[in-house]
Amino acid sequence: MSITRKGESSVVHRHHTRHHHTGHQPRHARPSDAHRWWALVVIAIAQLMVVLDATIVQIALPSAQRDLHMSDANRQWVITAYSLAFGGLLLLGGRVADLVGRKRTFVIGLAGFAAASAFGGAATSSGMLFGARALQGAFAAVLAPSALSLLTTTFTDPRERGKAFGIYGALAGSGSAIGFLLGGLLTEYLDWRWCLYVNVPIAVFAVLGAFALLRDRPGHAGARLDVPGVLLGCGGLVAVVYGFSEAQPRGWTDPLVLALLAAGAAVLAAFVWWQTRAPVPLLPLRILRERTRAGCLLTMLLAVIGMFGLFLFMTYYLQEILGYSPLRTGLAFLPLTAAIIVGSTQISARLLHHVAPRALMVPGMLLAAGGMLLLTRLTVASQYTTEVLPALLLMGLGMGLTFMPVFATATTGVAPQDAGVTSATVNTAQQVGGSIGTALLNTVAISSSTAYITARLRSPADRARVVPQGIVHGYTVAIWWAAAVMLLAGLVAGLMVTARAPKHTVPAEGAVPESVA
Repeated sequence: MSITRKGESSVVHRHHTRHHHTGHQPRHARPSDAHRWWALVVIAIAQLMVVLDATIVQIALPSAQRDLHMSDANRQWVITAYSLAFGGLLLLGGRVADLVGRKRTFVIGLAGFAAASAFGGAATSSGMLFGARALQGAFAAVLAPSALSLLTTTFTDPRERGKAFGIYGALAGSGSAIGFLLGGLLTEYLDWRWCLYVNVPIAVFAVLGAFALLRDRPGHAGARLDVPGVLLGCGGLVAVVYGFSEAQPRGWTDPLVLALLAAGAAVLAAFVWWQTRAPVPLLPLRILRERTRAGCLLTMLLAVIGMFGLFLFMTYYLQEILGYSPLRTGLAFLPLTAAIIVGSTQISARLLHHVAPRALMVPGMLLAAGGMLLLTRLTVASQYTTEVLPALLLMGLGMGLTFMPVFATATTGVAPQDAGVTSATVNTAQQVGGSIGTALLNTVAISSSTAYITARLRSPADRARVVPQGIVHGYTVAIWWAAAVMLLAGLVAGLMVTARAPKHTVPAEGAVPESVA
């Protein structure tokens, strides 16, 4: 009952505040606006650090492998340890943010992420680096939902909310590409270890900004943490993500992969059952029952499956087929990043106030799928400016149009005590989608390449010609699959995301569902 009263008083306070500020009060509005926008800078920097760290070490991986004497079979754990901990622990991080306060967990996440980054940069063995990456993922799981829920509670005016989520969506969509560029710069001109050390000064800056600028309500100390829900939810997610990551080197029919996926599905089913009976559930199912929010989460999951596959293939295509250096590869992704930023901040953020979210999300997925289809024409002799660049621009615009309304709409109208776990659910969809996309599409690419090369390799003399052609053929087949997933995401958005344009009021209806009482 105490949770309901807090939620009701918060909603009443927001209604009162909105009514009170409808008059002309320029003297008070301007400092408040300035304070909020500087707070957004802090939140955005923290989120960018978390997102780009999923990719910044990929270009540095060959150097780290040589230095630390990693085997080819184990080197994937530099990537997987991060995404596994991040995706598996996000729901826990979101609920902890709700219980102890979002600002407090935001600062703890930043400090822990910086310490883990320093630990990884100083790694003297592969095991030490794997452990540091897992620690980074765990602290990112605390940091990311705190950042998104702080953004949700800081910007409540519909117009400001659109601009803020435009910037946030741009970072979420372009952070991976920025990671490739920064990783290339640091690896080529300094050392691979700086791909980890660079997080320390960024985190210190964000912590100082958080203490100075961020405001938050106290946590809900009276509520309890759902320990069985933590074990079932996090355990199921870890098993699923681990299963998909192991499918890449082992194959989809490997007994361990099948066992992990089956066990993960069974544990997640048990988690859903338990959430209907838990007194204080880790993930209140009322969050997922709302049709628009469920549609946003599914759209995010599918969109990221296609996007992460693209990053993987284009990185290898540019370096192995076209012979680009790490830095040049990072620079090649810049137009994609710029297009995502334009799509999020200059198109979606300006239109979301006037049009329904799906009127942006559906065209966005169609544009992204169109960019993917252009890439299915790649050959070993393709030109970047005429065949790769147009596809990257279409992909970027499409992602920018989609990510911003997904983040803004999925976190709208949630009870204050559920803001953190809702934000964590959006981030979980993003991380799990990335893990699935990387494993699924890479397996498709390798299988197609192997079949192509086996059918055409007549003699050793043909190898220099057939192998590169086979590799590119595998990429294009996987990109066809990615385009299909993008089209499916557009269909889901069109059918499930039924929310209307937030023109006049902050959607607060249903913010405190009766089921909480």
